[in-house]
Amino acid sequence: MAAPAPAAAPAGKGILLKADPIAATYRDEVKSMLGQATAKPKLVGILSTSSEPSKFYAEFTRRQCEDLGVEFVLKKTGAALEPGLAEGEGVEDAIIEANEDESVNGIMQDHYLQQVVSPLKDVEGLHFKFHYNLYHNIRFLNPKSLLETVNVPSGHTTSTIDGEVPPPGMVKSIIPCTPLAIVKCLEYLGVYNRILPYGDRAYGKTITVINRSEVVGRPLAALLSNDGARVFSVDIDSIQEYNKRPRIVAATATTGNAADSGSEEAKTSVQQRYHPRHVVHPCHLSLQEVLAQSDVVVSAVPSASYKVKTEWLKDGCICLNVAADKNFEKDVRDKASLYVPAVGKVTILMLLRNLLRLQQYQRIQEESK
Repeated sequence: MAAPAPAAAPAGKGILLKADPIAATYRDEVKSMLGQATAKPKLVGILSTSSEPSKFYAEFTRRQCEDLGVEFVLKKTGAALEPGLAEGEGVEDAIIEANEDESVNGIMQDHYLQQVVSPLKDVEGLHFKFHYNLYHNIRFLNPKSLLETVNVPSGHTTSTIDGEVPPPGMVKSIIPCTPLAIVKCLEYLGVYNRILPYGDRAYGKTITVINRSEVVGRPLAALLSNDGARVFSVDIDSIQEYNKRPRIVAATATTGNAADSGSEEAKTSVQQRYHPRHVVHPCHLSLQEVLAQSDVVVSAVPSASYKVKTEWLKDGCICLNVAADKNFEKDVRDKASLYVPAVGKVTILMLLRNLLRLQQYQRIQEESK
């Protein structure tokens, strides 16, 4: 959906666009899904550290759930429960308990134990089954397969451009909520071209993602490149290029034999326009060089001291800050045409949308027993 025209920016400045109007679009979608749900969904948040950002995120999620009519239960363990306990202590037991509780539809947690969470309850989309699908550009799955111990994709699961509607018997795979929120922001801002085929709507865009964590940066780079973009993935010690288009498109011309074909007309076959999923290449450009050609810059570096230099940005680019700290300099809008300072409100709605989808997948699982 294209963004409505926001308030005019000062002369010579790009537009500051907060996430509220973007979130409002998906808030209405979540409300509609809640209206169609057969039961009130229940989300369990497990807080096991004393981290202030984790506390804020849990509280923000609680308020959003209460406002929308989702049951939210906060389970505190470890240092979040008592200062004398270790960070993360008891979190695995709390996850297992929530996995086994049939009244729980979704689990979010603040520790690196994503693989303990049942894929049928993983609202954050970080289970290896979902990561496997994301990195292999598998967009649909059979919900009955989520509890299988071996990931065996069928031919139906690998469709990337046939359309947004899953084939019969299939559902959409769960996507990590923060990378998905960023994609939805870019769709709203018009970076994605809806005239192009599904699965290739970011074609023609060059995007830099600063951060290559398994929670945000790497899955985001894969999502964007699987949607057709040329992506530069920047981490502390390297830059990589993610692209599903072959670097060289080879064409071979074969002259038809007159005796066999009745024609001297050349027959030309060209390689496929793109790979079925993104390919990662080493990149020898500097950060300054990749920023100079990037239409979009996304930064998610968890450091108050890290700043993207405004002077390195391409004139008219779009910048999104995903980190809790501001990764862009104060004068970012001197170069950027649009600057989104935070995406957290959209992330929460993607998490709740995942929750509602998983509730549906759980019902399908139960009906198949």
